[in-house]
Amino acid sequence: MKVLVTGSSGFLGTALCSYLEKQGCELTRLTSRNCDLRRAESLLNFTTEKYDLIYHLAAWTQAGDFCMKHLGEQWIINQQINTNTLAWWAEHQPQAKLIFMGTSCVYAPGSDLCETDYMLGEPIDSLYTYAMTKRMLYQGARALSQQFGLRYLCLVPSTLYGGGYHTDGRQMHFIFDLIRKIIRGKEYGETVSLWGDGYQKRELVLVDDFVSILWALTQKFDNEIFNIGAGEEYPIRTFAEMICTTIGYPIEDIEYDTSRYVGAKSKCLNVVKIKAALPNYTLQPLEIGLKKTIDWFYEAEAYKINQ
Repeated sequence: MKVLVTGSSGFLGTALCSYLEKQGCELTRLTSRNCDLRRAESLLNFTTEKYDLIYHLAAWTQAGDFCMKHLGEQWIINQQINTNTLAWWAEHQPQAKLIFMGTSCVYAPGSDLCETDYMLGEPIDSLYTYAMTKRMLYQGARALSQQFGLRYLCLVPSTLYGGGYHTDGRQMHFIFDLIRKIIRGKEYGETVSLWGDGYQKRELVLVDDFVSILWALTQKFDNEIFNIGAGEEYPIRTFAEMICTTIGYPIEDIEYDTSRYVGAKSKCLNVVKIKAALPNYTLQPLEIGLKKTIDWFYEAEAYKINQ
């Protein structure tokens, strides 16, 4: 099976490519170095092969307050990336199924966070631009499917975690930032200051679980949208306590900075649909996933990044 992956060098892309290789897939990996998706002509270099699957993971974004600082750039760059990919798919790879990532920040505050709400309501202000580019991507795929009979699959992930996260100085998603700060608190005696009051809630999905679920859905469904989440969330303080217990750092030494950006207060995806679609849907326990991630931080010395 021939598979093309955009964003292949990212956190999810690296894990997915490794998994697909084990399934015997023949991979073409696109990164910003060999294909600038902002330029439509860059994709023409990959038209000679006919792919069975296209995994579109590429996006121009970062964690933290990045979205608030780059509103206009996010709109233009992500629209270029997505529109060029959709157009290339429709014109040059219509036989392929396109599998792409949505985002949980699309869901309006107070909604049920189920798939039927994906295009309804207003996303939170701080993530509005990025969320709307993801809605545009979803609608683009639906429109091409309806007009030309193309096949797609949209997956909406919860926050992914695990080993192999980027170490290039970009802002880290909350769980990686928690681990980094707490390890540095232990190793270097630095003050551990976390953003917000610690009562904002999040859910996590181990990246290894995500890619295996993604593969199962790819084989089974066309023209669908699925949330992939844990179905339960915990306060930041709970994650911090679990990390402190694992590495041996006193939880009482953690400070909370309520002046910093925290995003949504709660974001727990509705997983009724995916549990019905995959009756054996299970995730590794949080304790195991956090231990794996912490071990990777030490092995890769990723905690030495001082942001």
